[in-house]
Amino acid sequence: WIGILALYTVHRGRFNCPGGGLLHSYLLVLLVLLASIICALSALVYVSMQGTISNPGPRKSLPKLLYTRLLLYLPEFIWAVVGAVWVSDSSVHCEKTVINVVIGTVIASWVIIIFTIIGVLIVFDPLGGKKTFYFTDSVNRNLESSQSGQLLYNVKNTATRVWEKRIRLLCCCIVQDDDHRVAFTSIAELFRTYFSDTDLVPSDIAAGLILLHQEQDKMESCPKEPEEVLCHSPSSLVTDDLDIELENAAHYMLFAAAAYGWPYYIYTNPFTALCKLNGDCCGNRPTDSDITGSDRHNFHFGSILKITGLQYRDFIHISFHNKIYEIPFFVALDHKKEAIVVAVRGTLSFEDILTDLSADCEDLTLEDVLENGFVHKGITQAANYIYRKLINDGILNQAFTIAPEYKLVIAGHSLGGGTASILAIMLRNSFPTLRCYAFSPPGGLLSKSLADYTKHFIVSVIVGKDLVARLSMPNMEDLKRRIVRIVANCNRPKYQILLRGCWYEVFGGDPDNFPTELDGRNQDALTQPLLAEESLMVHRSPSYNALEDESHLNSPPQYPHLYLPGKIIHIVEESSSRRLCSSAIKYMARWSNETVFSSILISPKMITDHMPDVVLKALNSLTQEHGSCISC
Repeated sequence: WIGILALYTVHRGRFNCPGGGLLHSYLLVLLVLLASIICALSALVYVSMQGTISNPGPRKSLPKLLYTRLLLYLPEFIWAVVGAVWVSDSSVHCEKTVINVVIGTVIASWVIIIFTIIGVLIVFDPLGGKKTFYFTDSVNRNLESSQSGQLLYNVKNTATRVWEKRIRLLCCCIVQDDDHRVAFTSIAELFRTYFSDTDLVPSDIAAGLILLHQEQDKMESCPKEPEEVLCHSPSSLVTDDLDIELENAAHYMLFAAAAYGWPYYIYTNPFTALCKLNGDCCGNRPTDSDITGSDRHNFHFGSILKITGLQYRDFIHISFHNKIYEIPFFVALDHKKEAIVVAVRGTLSFEDILTDLSADCEDLTLEDVLENGFVHKGITQAANYIYRKLINDGILNQAFTIAPEYKLVIAGHSLGGGTASILAIMLRNSFPTLRCYAFSPPGGLLSKSLADYTKHFIVSVIVGKDLVARLSMPNMEDLKRRIVRIVANCNRPKYQILLRGCWYEVFGGDPDNFPTELDGRNQDALTQPLLAEESLMVHRSPSYNALEDESHLNSPPQYPHLYLPGKIIHIVEESSSRRLCSSAIKYMARWSNETVFSSILISPKMITDHMPDVVLKALNSLTQEHGSCISC
């Protein structure tokens, strides 16, 4: 608006060029239109800052302002068309500066309109108030009547379709087949179930995460008893066993990281990787029959060679094939440890994300295994795919023909760690000496019986406050409950929470002591939701039912508890800055158990602690420290 006003002021009285009359009218109307939009947006911002998240009373005029802004899109669209016509008119011969400014204005207008349409398509909820009405009243009304039941079914069905359309829109760039369509429906149903009982917007969730992080930091700074996990370390596992497993884990983490191929190699060597790959990737490689899937310019295989330090002849099979439920892996001979290593890649594509999100439970039934139980559906299907390739295609037979005295080791990071764990369960009977190293596997993977069964042959390695290792539907329900509770009862406006939270995350300092309605309430009172919380719940959430139990680990019936696989090594920072930009970090490792990962921890490092380079760095640091102690 300021730029156009300056243009109009400078060129006033100089619109005598061909097409100048239309330009004069265009600029005048545009100034008025933009001034109206600025006023509407300013009013929207001011009104939005009033009240608190759970007290929308001061914001009751917001819908009228929102619809006013929406109506202004119509003249904005018309005037963008007028500007485009004027710019494209060949008979216009005005000053070049004026034409360039109008071109910039037209482009900016179209960009704003297009992004608004995309935003509405992704975020807009067509159910509106009907969802609240039907979900709230359906509990109290007689659902025996076919009309009420049909209305409730229609609302749920529509909500699932909304999520399915959103997922399809986000995944529009990938080829979609029957597997994708089934996955879209399954994931949409999962999201619909999870979000159906809350009335939260993304900024509410951001504010809740900020408040939870500061509350968590305040609790961590208080004196506390030694962690219970130290008292529950398996008695048969002494320090020497931990050191041996750490050394093995550091070795096999290289294979798990190498499975990511060139993206990981370039990420960890940003200045030299391309030069090295360009120089070496055109050299030796296995025969074409040993490699499946696309590896343009041989970059993936070249990166695997660089990271693992193996020779091309050490690889039995490499698969870069990637679809939903079908993830890349490779099989190689590790002469240093005398092992045949199956390394499974973690999440690196949209297809992998869909596999991760197919989080329904299914039964895992295996012959001669008494500990059958529930497993993560998407990851189990990925493990089935690799199992068929290894057994039916004779890949493992070929490997053991070459090295019959070697042992079998399966390794993977993230999605690859979860897939490796379930694959190890499938292969355990055929290969009793098998070992599996799962680095940062998903938390919601195995039922309790299967998790206990895997303690004999699987080792999971978790770093710090890794989010993925704590991801499960019961934990997500618990996080939702905590977000609703702390957000609904904070007496500060949301913009203050977000601004102060951003300052705290970037610059540190003491956690802000936000006053809430929770202050001074006894623990018994906290077991029931407050009025403010109920205002953010469309209906009584299953997560509140868990509050009435003695332990928050008791999950809603539709979300059975799934756990991390095997014995768990938890690596934590012994001394470092809490900030992201911390320099020297000293790690310590200990045996842990699954209860430590029964709640999601909010931290700036909850994502970075999951990254494969951070896991490898932590393991190398611990093994080097142990090596220096032995030398000393």
